[in-house]
Amino acid sequence: MNTVLLEKHAGYAIVTLNRPEAMNALSRELRQDFVAAFTACTEDPDIRVVILTGNGRAFCAGFDLKELGAAETSNTAEEADNVVARAMEAFEGPIIGAINGHCITGGFEMALACDILIASENARFADTHARVGMLPGWGLSQKLPRLIGLSRAREIAFTGAPVFAQQAYEWGLVNHVVAVDELPGEGLRCVAIGRVALGPAPGPIVRAHVRLAGLHAVGPAVSLGVLLEVRAVNLRHVPDEHLVLGVRGVVREADGAAVQLDLHLVIDDRTGGLLR
Repeated sequence: MNTVLLEKHAGYAIVTLNRPEAMNALSRELRQDFVAAFTACTEDPDIRVVILTGNGRAFCAGFDLKELGAAETSNTAEEADNVVARAMEAFEGPIIGAINGHCITGGFEMALACDILIASENARFADTHARVGMLPGWGLSQKLPRLIGLSRAREIAFTGAPVFAQQAYEWGLVNHVVAVDELPGEGLRCVAIGRVALGPAPGPIVRAHVRLAGLHAVGPAVSLGVLLEVRAVNLRHVPDEHLVLGVRGVVREADGAAVQLDLHLVIDDRTGGLLR
């Protein structure tokens, strides 16, 4: 079974995370398939808009900690790389996130990388990095406070408590909330709007300009903040055995039905500090 499905249509594509039995957790195979799907969209000049969604009862539950915990120590840091975020950033057209069900941590960061978010009524967002002593690495710490306010973002980060669809809409996190069976249609409606707004021949600069201008409108330091976040979560100098032990500890505490948590950064247990 393909872990990521790519459907190409006239002018747009639908990218679907397809590990429903694992709540679309970001396994190694899924991340590779995801990058391949977005690369195919980026290289196809006829694809001007992408809808990103998940199959089953979740959009995405973050990194597959069971797989990370079982990885060889020499490969663990490499496993937590942000290739998914880079693949999304490389696409030059709008990305519409159609969020169904759980959207947790790494999945939450994927959602924040989208340009427009549509949530079904059963969608819920959560940031569980703090539960495993880690930090986000795809821009969540910079983007989320600017969308919903610093105090709300801190509450989400410190507690790991879910934000449900209607609350997410009221806070400005998502653009629309629709019934579960209306989610695909609403995504297509936004595609139609997006294609018209882009005009007949959009250039690569359009999306980049809209994003950059928007980020500076909500805070001119966001670009620097994202850069610092990415630098902070670089795992090259973190002893891999600490990373593996941390992940395995989380997996041991979870039962088979538990929602997957994801991983970006560890706190070195010898110094209590974050290592570059």
